[in-house]
Amino acid sequence: MKKTFLAALAATALLTLSACGSSDSEGGDDAASSSFSYKDDFGQQIDLDTMPQRLLVQSSMAAALTDLGLGDKIVGTFGPLKDAEGKPDSQVAGLDVSKVKDVTGGGEYGSIDLEAAAGLKPDLVVTSSYLDDDLWYINDKNATALKKLAPILVVSFDGKTLPELLDGTERAAKALGADLGSEKVEATHDAFTKAAERVRQVSADLGDRTILAGSAAQDYYYVSNPKVSPDLSYWKDELGLPLTVPGNPDEGGYFESLSWEKADKYPADIFLYDDRIGEAGMQLFEKEKVFQTLDAAKNGAYVPWTSVAPPSHQAYADLMDRLADDLEKQK
Repeated sequence: MKKTFLAALAATALLTLSACGSSDSEGGDDAASSSFSYKDDFGQQIDLDTMPQRLLVQSSMAAALTDLGLGDKIVGTFGPLKDAEGKPDSQVAGLDVSKVKDVTGGGEYGSIDLEAAAGLKPDLVVTSSYLDDDLWYINDKNATALKKLAPILVVSFDGKTLPELLDGTERAAKALGADLGSEKVEATHDAFTKAAERVRQVSADLGDRTILAGSAAQDYYYVSNPKVSPDLSYWKDELGLPLTVPGNPDEGGYFESLSWEKADKYPADIFLYDDRIGEAGMQLFEKEKVFQTLDAAKNGAYVPWTSVAPPSHQAYADLMDRLADDLEKQK
């Protein structure tokens, strides 16, 4: 069932086509010669004779590590890069997709072009996990093969708050040589705080209006769960965004799947839609008659939501600024 859940969690993209770590050095020339020792969120101890200089990274995580100053170490990525129009996917905001080597394989979810990956000679593979021990955009078969090329470092988001997952990414980045005390990184924290305050203010101004977050697939309508999704939880519990919590979430807890005939189960004045669905997904919403009975649909009150964003303070600062801008238009 876990695999079914993960496939559903990633399915919308197909419509458009407590860590601890240590390092002997903070970066620079010494980093290349120092050893690397890190225990990731899966409890895996990774010990290398030298600091990793060639990273193969899941695309959203690659964008986050780039925000933290490690872009020069990333030799390849896997996972979403471009949307159906050929533009950078919202999941990799801030990443220059024209400069990365994509080793995503064809076929089923989580496939990797292992020959291309081997050609990059990675020292380390980096990805995240949303549920238990499952790797984001790496299926079990490919995980076994990748581990023969390089160790896999995992940053887990399972059960984490938004601040916790951002901190977890930064801990891994620091172990890899990122300077978290740099002016650039500190500025991203300030930007995050200011953007959060904007969302807090606009949430208060919405009064008794309700917001529903969700996504679309051919046969199902997914209502996202703010109790489990770190970003939605942060916005609801910390910033006061009036998000509806579904009453009967599926396994994993991230959403409740409904047939389109039951799309009116939860009322909504504003609909926060998973922007991975692209134009194809929006067309599904528009053609489903029951969904169109919601006030949000009647009034065209659709607000994009990047449900899978780079786990960096900068990415979420940008995302919350956009959210505040869009919600201000709905007041």
